[in-house]
Amino acid sequence: MVDKRWDSFVLLIKFRINMRWIIPIVLYVLIELYAFQVIRTISKNQWVQVLYLIFSLLVIGYVIYVFANYDRSVGPSKYSLRASGLLLVTLVPKLILVLFMFGEDIIRICVAGYTYLTNTFFDGNATQYLPNRRKFISQLALGVAAIPFAGLVHGIFRGKYNFKVINHVLYYEDLPNAFDGFRLTQISDIHSGSFEEVEKIEYAVDLINQQETDLLVFTGDIVNTMASEMDDWIEIFKGLKTPSFGKYSILGNHDYGEYVTWDTEEEKEANFEAIKEVHSKIDFRLLLNENAFIEKDNERIAIVGVENWGHNFKKAGDLTKASKGVVKEDFKILLSHDPSHWEYEVKKHDDHYHLTLSGHTHGFQFGIEIPGFLKWSPVQYVYKQWAGMYNEMGRYLNVNRGFGFHAFPGRVGIWPEITVIELRKGSKPA
Repeated sequence: MVDKRWDSFVLLIKFRINMRWIIPIVLYVLIELYAFQVIRTISKNQWVQVLYLIFSLLVIGYVIYVFANYDRSVGPSKYSLRASGLLLVTLVPKLILVLFMFGEDIIRICVAGYTYLTNTFFDGNATQYLPNRRKFISQLALGVAAIPFAGLVHGIFRGKYNFKVINHVLYYEDLPNAFDGFRLTQISDIHSGSFEEVEKIEYAVDLINQQETDLLVFTGDIVNTMASEMDDWIEIFKGLKTPSFGKYSILGNHDYGEYVTWDTEEEKEANFEAIKEVHSKIDFRLLLNENAFIEKDNERIAIVGVENWGHNFKKAGDLTKASKGVVKEDFKILLSHDPSHWEYEVKKHDDHYHLTLSGHTHGFQFGIEIPGFLKWSPVQYVYKQWAGMYNEMGRYLNVNRGFGFHAFPGRVGIWPEITVIELRKGSKPA
């Protein structure tokens, strides 16, 4: 009896696993069928149709091969990044085609229903029962689909290294006088395991140095998973000049090595220790639930650094521990990787953290930003604060859009960011 129950349980698990694959496969086949309908409607040349099918099969075959051989002991690699990029570049435009073709199908069905109900279907003109696809709709769909295709291709080859310097000026009545005009640079989410082009990273480092600010901070995710990802980039990032008030950093969720499978807990811990050592190798002081004071003319500002604290991610951050020795009256800059920490713990905290610097979201690496008019990304449906500067009750949060990239090897509309923030004494001018 026990064996039969066990066999039933195993069969149920296998069925669920198979369904997990079957549903995406069925959806992908349907997408391909609709996309092929567009090609066939626009061109009657059989060679064009055959070449399209061959190309589609090669793409999906390559993607399946890469992810079927994905090594969970290593984690994301340049190969998996390329595969995900290729999949998106080909799949997103096809989804646009599906929307157009599906919409046209609804119209065709409505026309067919009207034809049937008015009995004209039986008048000997049966070919009108389900009208043929209109070539114009297919051409329009292909033209619209070309827009995200071009955007994704640009994002992969140019957008991911399209570094932007974003400037903010913040006003505080309680800013120590000595720090009026104090400037800091923030970078976040390096994800060094995704890099390939040395000259692009050297350019970004030079761009950071050109800002010549008083303080440089890094707010987590120095790697995708492995400490070794930084081996080829140590010397380049050592080129980041140390400002007069130093360089400080914290950890992000990817720095804990929790997205791969480890043979032993000791290996995982060794990798974690090596990641922490990377920060000192590039001359950053890593703050692990601790703080440091920077002083000028007998006045001071507290730099408070917490480990990762995310509403939906690892909660290693301890704000109380990190703030030990810091009093309520101190002006505080908090480094916290995940902006959800600000939303759930920081912004209403009694000790008043004046400025919080975060990253983590990457702005989804995809969106539309037109300053003063439009700011949209799918990530906004997950994170209330996802890119840029936010202010509530005089407490500011900056969510840096990230230096590097992860999962998708590109950026579309949301560019890699170097943030420069100037602190000013007094109230904001009207």
